[in-house]
Amino acid sequence: MREIAVAKSAKPAPSTANVPAAPRDRNMELPPQPQRYKATKDELLKFYREMLLIRRFEERAGQLYGLGLIGGFCHLYIGQEAVGVGLQSAMTVGKDSVITGYRDHGHMLAYGIDPKVIMAELTGRAAGISKGKGGSMHMFSVDHGFYGGHGIVGAQIPLGTGLALKHKYSEDGGVCLAYMGDGAVNQGQVYEAFNMAKLWDLPVIYVVENNQYAMGTSIKRSSAEPELFRRGQAHRIPGLQVDGMDVLAVRGAAEVALEWTRGGKGPILIEFMTYRYRGHSMSDPAKYRTREEVQDYREHRDPIMHAEQELAKLGVKEEELKAIDKEIKDIVVEAAKFAEEAPEPDASELYTDVLVESY
Repeated sequence: MREIAVAKSAKPAPSTANVPAAPRDRNMELPPQPQRYKATKDELLKFYREMLLIRRFEERAGQLYGLGLIGGFCHLYIGQEAVGVGLQSAMTVGKDSVITGYRDHGHMLAYGIDPKVIMAELTGRAAGISKGKGGSMHMFSVDHGFYGGHGIVGAQIPLGTGLALKHKYSEDGGVCLAYMGDGAVNQGQVYEAFNMAKLWDLPVIYVVENNQYAMGTSIKRSSAEPELFRRGQAHRIPGLQVDGMDVLAVRGAAEVALEWTRGGKGPILIEFMTYRYRGHSMSDPAKYRTREEVQDYREHRDPIMHAEQELAKLGVKEEELKAIDKEIKDIVVEAAKFAEEAPEPDASELYTDVLVESY
């Protein structure tokens, strides 16, 4: 009897007779499919050197964290080097802007910022790029057009959209490169930014570094639409999905994205399929995946090993690669020594850089 009563009281479905039909024409212009960049031997050597610098730098940062010389959070970029290097090699320092989340050391190194001042920032020294007050997650360099380093998940995307608005308003020809992780794409502020960016056709490249686990949850368990390059379609933002473990594939995608945005066609979204070898942060034991999975990526998908294979085809000998590795290790050792010996900020620095007055 109770079930019958509920059935009788159920309201009829609302009529759709007067609801206007959704427009059928959802066609939108799409960018061409990216092709792998055809790098010269010198260009590929440069990409290799930059990826190796990030790898060795981050390995050293992990050691310093273990020794207690780096405090707070520390998110390493090991495994994802091809994304930062491939993208930032196509950007123009001084013209374009870059903004990212908290996994920012690799992006700064790829943008050509001195490893010494980055390592000094990690260790909280006055010589750091943010005077030792930003730490791992909040590095910043206006001179390089690098606007952070942001600890709040997804917070950089509205800010990056604002940077793109600045480029369009001032007609300086610049483009904003705004990085986010696969965990950030489920944040509401991201879609508010997408809507505004397309509404005004802002010159912004939204980059999703899909390392598949966000903080520790598989993308398949946290996203109803796991193909993240589709996330801009509701806002008429085209998307591309690219192999983020291949620096030449990344650079090819960067060429397409820059031509699109500089051509006045508005935002574009690129999902780079990548993988981090370490945990989300230094405190993450990464028990949500198997050792075999990580080892498989290291042995068969590693971006640096992939570049070595490409260089071998161009006639680069193993001895030359070993010499580069030694040179990079020396640079990293020197950066660590510089950071360890640099003084900490004076206590008076607590009161500086708190407020900016604009007239």
